[in-house]
Amino acid sequence: MKQGHSAHICGVFAERLIAWFEQHGRHDLPWMQPRTPYRVWLSEIMLQQTQVTTVIPYFQRFVAALPDLPSLAEADSDQVLSLWSGLGYYSRARNLHTAAKQCVAQHGGQLPQDFDALLALPGIGPSTAGAILAQAWNAPYPILDGNVKRVLSRLHGVEGWPGLPAVEKHLWQLAWASLPATPERMADYTQAQMDLGATLCSRSRPHCLHCPFADICIAQNTGRTASLPAPRPKKALPARQTQMLWLRDTAGRSLLLRRPASGVWPSLWSLPEAADSEALIRTARQYARLADDATAIALPAIVHVFTHFRLQIQPFLLQALAPHPTVGDNDALRWASREELASLGIPAPVRKLIEQEPTA
Repeated sequence: MKQGHSAHICGVFAERLIAWFEQHGRHDLPWMQPRTPYRVWLSEIMLQQTQVTTVIPYFQRFVAALPDLPSLAEADSDQVLSLWSGLGYYSRARNLHTAAKQCVAQHGGQLPQDFDALLALPGIGPSTAGAILAQAWNAPYPILDGNVKRVLSRLHGVEGWPGLPAVEKHLWQLAWASLPATPERMADYTQAQMDLGATLCSRSRPHCLHCPFADICIAQNTGRTASLPAPRPKKALPARQTQMLWLRDTAGRSLLLRRPASGVWPSLWSLPEAADSEALIRTARQYARLADDATAIALPAIVHVFTHFRLQIQPFLLQALAPHPTVGDNDALRWASREELASLGIPAPVRKLIEQEPTA
């Protein structure tokens, strides 16, 4: 019975979804006007783990500065990371930049229209490759982002957390089986899936009364919209602590160090760190002249939550300093004015700290 019901859902899914999209879908998102392969690709990368409302201003700023793939490939990493700064998950920006260079070197400065060639580019997985092909060229490929996993899990009553390999495999099978019979509307169909999950079939309090699938949705008809899809098994986030030193010179410039290419906030500009208070002063003396009795002033602590851990930052301030003349700007260190901060890739909590006027 369930298998036959799933087959019925797959058979009517595309037609009902596109009809709903015509009336209720989002038709004015900035990457749809015009919907070029580059804009589609950029939006898909930005939308990974980030909501549409957050992405829109970043997308608009990014394409204003780097309007096409060749300009992205030619940009330096600081510009790319600066345009991305605040979106988080910075590996997405670095992969985007690397992929653009590969497209120039290997594909004539264009995104390839082949699934395997797209998949070979850094930062592009099966769902993103399918989304690009479907939206840019109406190619008949499914997607399976978080919204689609939620919709399919509820519609078909799929048990288990969608992140489990067996569950994800089943969802891919359903996604393939649900494709439109003809590909002319693949771009709209793909956008419609994301819109349905974002606007009606939301994670909490879904609007089932307005859903075009309310009559055939297993989760709705068995009272399980709150439990499907099954949540990720909970695991307590480990906590980490660090101390950051905000050094300002007599001109109000802040000292920034480039972080390593791997680890937390790779390649971004941030503040020096130290293990304890004594180490803070020793660190400060590497870059500026300090009085013998210099004391760093503790500022309010900052808590920043990553996917896999929680970071507590204790910032300390030392200002009105004279930089050592032998310590000049280079690829790994710079004294940056407030005006210069906008052009640098800086982690969001660090940027929020150093763009304010210190009251200490």
